[in-house]
Amino acid sequence: MSRTTQIFCVSTLYGGATLAAALDAGCFPEPDRRVLLVFNNSATPETTPAVDEMPGFDTLRHHFGDVLSYNEAISPFHPGAWQPRSDDLPLFERYLRQLWGLGDDRVELVVESLQVNPALGLAQIFTDAPVHVYADGLMSYGPTRNKLDPLVGTRVRRLFHLDLVAGLTPMLLTEFGVPAEVVPTDRFLKVMSDLTGAAGDLPDVPDGAALLLGQYLSALGILTPAEEEELHVRMLRGAVGRGHRSVVFKPHPTAPAGYSLALRAEAERLGVDLLVLDTPVLAEVLYAKARPALVVGCFSTALFTASAFYQLPVARIGTGMLLDRLAPFQNSNRVPVALAHALLPDLESTGRDDDRALPRDLLQGLVTAMSFAMQPQIHPSLRPAAERFLAEHFGPRTQHYFKRRRLTALGLPGGLPQRLAFLPRNSAARRVAHRGRVILKAVRR
Repeated sequence: MSRTTQIFCVSTLYGGATLAAALDAGCFPEPDRRVLLVFNNSATPETTPAVDEMPGFDTLRHHFGDVLSYNEAISPFHPGAWQPRSDDLPLFERYLRQLWGLGDDRVELVVESLQVNPALGLAQIFTDAPVHVYADGLMSYGPTRNKLDPLVGTRVRRLFHLDLVAGLTPMLLTEFGVPAEVVPTDRFLKVMSDLTGAAGDLPDVPDGAALLLGQYLSALGILTPAEEEELHVRMLRGAVGRGHRSVVFKPHPTAPAGYSLALRAEAERLGVDLLVLDTPVLAEVLYAKARPALVVGCFSTALFTASAFYQLPVARIGTGMLLDRLAPFQNSNRVPVALAHALLPDLESTGRDDDRALPRDLLQGLVTAMSFAMQPQIHPSLRPAAERFLAEHFGPRTQHYFKRRRLTALGLPGGLPQRLAFLPRNSAARRVAHRGRVILKAVRR
């Protein structure tokens, strides 16, 4: 009988902690061999440390027999961009089996972000391998971002995820009937505690400080660099407006150093102490070591770990703008942004009724309706649930999660009636509407 080798793929320390917690919880049976395969997906992997080179990795190392590099195996190609040709798959499988000493082992893959490379390419190379998926963020609550080849999707056995939003069932990979399993929170916190102890010396964070989380959204094309800098400045002003005189900014690890310049200038103008953390460290390590008085971000997963796992006060900012700006509608960040907007308090709250959190009993219905609107071809069976939710709840509290044009195109409640659907495309109607806006502005002056 051939041996079994489990290959665990990781690209972030947070993902590595999630895997370690799943292993500690006994989610995977003991194999003959356990391998950690490191993906370095940064834009310039040559200048960015991989997971196994980051502070604290040694606390995760004992969970695995071997640590291998996918980047080295496919060099000089970038792991996020390289896609093996279908005719070459048997060749690459033989190559990787020889390079990694797999022989005739039965391979099992544990990957994140299966719908894109490098995880997708690896799953295609090992054509017969069972696949397990783990989610290291909020995207697991949304639908699969594109249609997966059934030869890959039908091999997925389980989806592991942290319980970031209690009671909410992930939509990821449900088109293949993949069951979701929660990685126990206590196991994750134990792993994070070990990471915190091994993180080394960190700058002293003042008592009562607010922690600002950067996400580098301009790299995703969601915001321009100038807009992202302005978002950080708004975070600072909002924290100061809530009475915080000491602020810590944790930039995204891949964000350029210059991103903190505008923030420093604004802190000096406001007369507050600003500490920029240049050391690559997980936000969860800061939560355990420093206990910030407030955590501010846009739609970072770390906002939810702060609130759900560390019971820290949190606030979000900019989510309304992003819900309006994200394009196309099926952008996979839409559900994470919606969850932050629906569940977390607004840093710049005006006290209006629509600033209040969405009732929890509407959350699953909202995500289901959004999932159908985002991916109707992947989830056609969700149409009745989406129609029911929109017919009952579409209004001031929910309409900003949807685009009227999208609802109209799909024939869903909340869209334009069929007899009026031609208006947005009618040039005469557009001219009349434009003239009306001009007159209204002139009257208001």
